[in-house]
Amino acid sequence: MKLIDLTRLLDAADRDRLPERYKGWGNNLVPNIEPITPWGEGATVMCSLFGCQKHDLPGGEGWGDERLRITTHLGTHVDAPLHYGSTCEGKPARTISDIALEELYVDGMVLDLRGSTQGEGITVEALKAAIAATGAKPPEGGALMIRTGQEAYTVADEGMFSYPGMTRDGTLFLADQGAKILGTDAMGWDRPFPVMRKAFLATGNAGEIWDGHFAGRDREVFIVQQLDNLRSLPASGFKVGFFPLRLAGCSAAPARVVAFVEA
Repeated sequence: MKLIDLTRLLDAADRDRLPERYKGWGNNLVPNIEPITPWGEGATVMCSLFGCQKHDLPGGEGWGDERLRITTHLGTHVDAPLHYGSTCEGKPARTISDIALEELYVDGMVLDLRGSTQGEGITVEALKAAIAATGAKPPEGGALMIRTGQEAYTVADEGMFSYPGMTRDGTLFLADQGAKILGTDAMGWDRPFPVMRKAFLATGNAGEIWDGHFAGRDREVFIVQQLDNLRSLPASGFKVGFFPLRLAGCSAAPARVVAFVEA
């Protein structure tokens, strides 16, 4: 069994690498981490706790620690139905802590949508073609993960923020294939926010607003964004675990996503 990490690395230093006009987007991409070093505050805290002096500690050092401030939608994360609204399929929407582990360890399939136009919605026809290209049937209750090619970009690249996104029709189509988990390597599931905003202001059509996510009010799916390393997976025939932090009552949580591939 080979384990393949599909989780985007979180690096506090990335905040300085963000293009200037996207600095305000940083909280969904970059954690705020304040280090507590063994030779600095870590030693001071331990001396206070134990009533000792730094020379009593090995090498004059205490423990290493960090203060971490994040959003529940940081990096690679799993959206619970509560993220799309208070109801789902006419019932109270489930939170991230309501989702059982068994629902998050499933058969996986990668849909190759590289070549899709950045900033535009991925069509149902393109999704159908990508499924057909796998030569396999989408797994019932499983995960369909969209590879858009965004893995080529870092947070320092403008291209990170302009990606092919999913529409309401595309989201419902994937749900109709039996998928429970819908994933993407893009920063977001929908079309980029500026694209949706422009379409709404031009047409007045509220259906242009966050339509990929809002489709989850009608069909219960768990949306996973900012996957990484999908290039290392076969198209199908593997298991994948999406394991979010167990946060009571929250709409999402950062997750460690790992594929289990037979060697």
